[in-house]
Amino acid sequence: MAEVTAKLVKELRDMTGAGMMDCKKALVEAEADLDKAVEILREKGLSKAAKKAGRIAAMGLVRTAFSEDGKTAAIVEVNSETDFVAKNDEFINFVEGLAKLALEAESNDIEAFKAMPFEDATAGEVLTAKIAKIGENMSIRRIDKASGDVMATYMHGGGNIGVIVAAEGADNDENKAALKNIAMQVAAMNPQYVSKDEISEEELANLGKITLESALNDPFTLPKPILNGLLDKVADVWEKVDIDILDEKRADKSFNFNYLPNFLSDEAKEKLAGLAVAAKEEISGNKIFKGLVDGRIKKQLKEICLLDQTYVRAEDGKQTVAQYLATVDKDLAIKKVIRFEVGEGIEKKEENFAEEVAAQMAGK
Repeated sequence: MAEVTAKLVKELRDMTGAGMMDCKKALVEAEADLDKAVEILREKGLSKAAKKAGRIAAMGLVRTAFSEDGKTAAIVEVNSETDFVAKNDEFINFVEGLAKLALEAESNDIEAFKAMPFEDATAGEVLTAKIAKIGENMSIRRIDKASGDVMATYMHGGGNIGVIVAAEGADNDENKAALKNIAMQVAAMNPQYVSKDEISEEELANLGKITLESALNDPFTLPKPILNGLLDKVADVWEKVDIDILDEKRADKSFNFNYLPNFLSDEAKEKLAGLAVAAKEEISGNKIFKGLVDGRIKKQLKEICLLDQTYVRAEDGKQTVAQYLATVDKDLAIKKVIRFEVGEGIEKKEENFAEEVAAQMAGK
């Protein structure tokens, strides 16, 4: 009998998409005959996974799991092709099992996670078997976990969005309830950071650069003195029809200049933005402009930093998340937040039913 080598196992796996152990077993049964091993996998339905691997899996499910002591929580996202499969009990149980397995993972590396023992095989091998059985491409996309003195999780939309909040502080019902509220806030408002302290100098500098460039490219939102200075220069770049409109509106003392863009051509607006960008150095030194940019940066930071966000359940509509937490327990401090949303960042295939039917008819 020929030797079943690791190279042979890998070759069979690349050909069929079946799990490593399934490939090894098939090769042993086929006495290292590659073609026969392929047939064995086909007969068992395990090679079907390869045919489905190219399909876009952007639907799916997020699930969380707690450790026995309640001090650690893990989260996993598993994708499928359709929402129908994501609601299948077998798929749901599979994802819930993986969330518990993620509690034992030493890192967030998916390949290492897929190699972990799971249901008398590995997570990756069970995934391959599920693909073959259910008939859709699926993928274990990501895992993560967090630990703290007090924890809370929240699941939105039946598993479309999952959130973990870990904090330092007393592990009591009041604090758990508060963190549950914060987890709901995270699900709804999707902050990128817990606080400004997490943002690096490089990221802040990049945010400032983007905000400045954005302001220049939207000149009608610039302070009036700067905008008027730019409009004084348009005679050399605008068409006569737009210049006439500008002169007419400037002569009309009752005209609200905020509406001027509605009367100008797109080309005129683009050229005005070009003038603003060209005068970047001059405009950037303007104190009024600096104030505008700083104000916009502060507004963005308030939107992306959890503790600075307005608490969604604030009765006065002004209380921040940090202020809300202080009313519950001044020593309660959020240390880590994890938010998974199914399919975020995955480019979904646009389905056109009419084109699909036409393609099928042409194929016939």
